[in-house]
Amino acid sequence: MALSSTSLVFENVSYAYEEAAREAVSDISLSIAVGEWVGVTGPTNAGKSTLCLLAMGLAPHFFGGRLKGRVVVLEKDSRELSVIQRSAEVGLLFQNPFTQISGARERVDDEVGFGPECHGVSRLEVAARVEEAMALVGISQLAARHPMDLSGGQLQRLALAGLLAMRPKLLLLDEPTSQLDPAGTAAIFDVLAGLHASGITIVMVEHRLETLCELCPRVVAMVAGRIIADGPPDDVFNREAVQLRVGSPVFTRLAREAGLSPPWPVRLRDATAVFGRRLA
Repeated sequence: MALSSTSLVFENVSYAYEEAAREAVSDISLSIAVGEWVGVTGPTNAGKSTLCLLAMGLAPHFFGGRLKGRVVVLEKDSRELSVIQRSAEVGLLFQNPFTQISGARERVDDEVGFGPECHGVSRLEVAARVEEAMALVGISQLAARHPMDLSGGQLQRLALAGLLAMRPKLLLLDEPTSQLDPAGTAAIFDVLAGLHASGITIVMVEHRLETLCELCPRVVAMVAGRIIADGPPDDVFNREAVQLRVGSPVFTRLAREAGLSPPWPVRLRDATAVFGRRLA
């Protein structure tokens, strides 16, 4: 695939953190096209978060360490841009939202506008972006609150709003709803679906396999720093290696345990159809 049509490319990438004995990711090759929504999953220490840090440039620019291979983001080599430069087009939402609140603003709306202000966006444009971003994630009513007075779920929405105010072309999401209740989770995924429909590329780390299968047309499964499967959810979660080392959506497990023939369903609607035919 030509780089002009890609948002993110890893070419034989291996990376080890400073003073780490082993590589966090090893020989990763991956190409993500503009406008894709790709889910990344795997067990603990699979390298999922490191993949996001490499795409953002925090690894190795902030964390140091040893990088082999080539990471190309929006047609620019990761070694040629600072994290600040990249943040104009790429947003990374950490699993813990406390780590990305600036601490330099005493109001939620000012915090949302912090990024665009740092990049020299005009005051009127910042105000418009802030209003839009807060409305998208449902925190407009919190505009005057102090960021440190918010709950974990509210902070996660705030962190996402701050990224959206930057109008990113690529969103990297590391467990984006880890602090949210089911209603909040559904609302954020609705927002992400709208962003994806508008053409934004999304790479989302998520451990809830049922969610990945519903939302992401493509899933990358990682184990011990390597990619073991990459493709549509129906293909990925019907592979024995993935089932053994990553796991299966509950619908897939039920169909397998019921003795149904593969390929097994990975989504609720497909499982309903399969079991419906079985009962009929």
